[in-house]
Amino acid sequence: MLGMIGLLAGLALLIWLALRDVNIIFAAVLCALVVIVTNGLPFAESLMQTFTIGELGAFTFAGRFFLLFAAGAVFGKIMGDSHAATSIAMALVRRLGAHRALWITVLACALLTYGGVVVFVVIFAMYPLGLRLLKEADIPKRLFCGALALGAGTFTLTALPGTPSIHNVIPTLKLGTDLFAGPLLGLFGGALMLAMGMAYLERERVKAQAAGEGFEPGPRDIIPDFATIEQDVPHWALAILPLALVIATILAPRLADMAGAGEGSAIIAFANSQPVLWPSIALILASLVAIALFPAVRRAPLQTMGLGTQDAIMPLMATAAVIGFGGVVAQTQGFAAFTDLVVGSALPPELSMFAAASTVSGITGSSSGGLQIFMATLADPYLAQGVSPEELHRLVAMASGGFDSLPHCGAVIAMLTITQLTHKQAYKEVGVVTVIVPVVATLATIVLAMLT
Repeated sequence: MLGMIGLLAGLALLIWLALRDVNIIFAAVLCALVVIVTNGLPFAESLMQTFTIGELGAFTFAGRFFLLFAAGAVFGKIMGDSHAATSIAMALVRRLGAHRALWITVLACALLTYGGVVVFVVIFAMYPLGLRLLKEADIPKRLFCGALALGAGTFTLTALPGTPSIHNVIPTLKLGTDLFAGPLLGLFGGALMLAMGMAYLERERVKAQAAGEGFEPGPRDIIPDFATIEQDVPHWALAILPLALVIATILAPRLADMAGAGEGSAIIAFANSQPVLWPSIALILASLVAIALFPAVRRAPLQTMGLGTQDAIMPLMATAAVIGFGGVVAQTQGFAAFTDLVVGSALPPELSMFAAASTVSGITGSSSGGLQIFMATLADPYLAQGVSPEELHRLVAMASGGFDSLPHCGAVIAMLTITQLTHKQAYKEVGVVTVIVPVVATLATIVLAMLT
């Protein structure tokens, strides 16, 4: 009983500290200590082995995915500093009109994140332009926050096949799949997330307009004009080339295999056997092409790449620390009982694995953390029940991207901080598009998978 109380206390403390903006690395270590002491786990072994270098250890995760995080951050830094990200968004403004600010925000964020630009870079790149669009269209800032979350943090990270996101890479290591696993399920789920999310945001925009609610800038917001935003911006066709190159490079091995050209090809065999390294190479290659294309980053390319690598450290270590905490939790009898409960339930395996992945991601406040823990502790029983690796890959990746975005999620807190909004002001919109919409879309995709 004490162990279960300690486990729940550790989980509750992690959520409480995250909501109060306490550093998540410190919070994860502290909460791991609570779980270790109250569950009677071997202190030194649990802290120095399980938390750090075990299968679910923080340093194990950091070492395995460092290159991918770094490559993504470097690419994002180059796309931001070169104003290529702004160019893509401005092209959408010219095409759709500033009054469609929410559509522009969602589509621009989706293009950038699907092309490999990390979420935080997308938010920083979109924010100045977003303020201008919100003022032009007189749309409340809380809806812009929802649009950012929908475009940058939902379907492009977990559902769409081919994305180089960490959420799409983690399952490949356990299941032997590639980044295009379950393509039809992913496309269906992703389209549903986009449609439902936009329908909700547009409905809220109309309601706000009818109520007389408009744009109110934050105390530190500086709203540029479009002329200022467009200074030193490359042509949109050039700006989108690096994004297309990332996807084309990742897609090349699968196309070669489908065409029968993969057999005997050392490069194709290498790509298929390196699910983390290959997308990292795609991002690095795109970064080099972007440096060659854009004068703004060509002046000091090594410094820009160095700063991008530095930007990767904190997100990587924060995610790794949460996973280390999860590794400690996975050693407790309470977690073993939870595993037995979900795996042995009378639910169809697709539904029980949805419940398991959603619960773990919700507990950790991290989709990548929950996904890593699920793959290490729960994937094998579902494979044994006959769930195909490709289906497991796609459905669990999508399931991890729902309850992870509860109020204590680090990414949600960071986004609200950047946009100068509070949970009270904007979490309703963020919660609907990042929790309710993905959960409903994933359940609908599970139904589709069970029927086909």
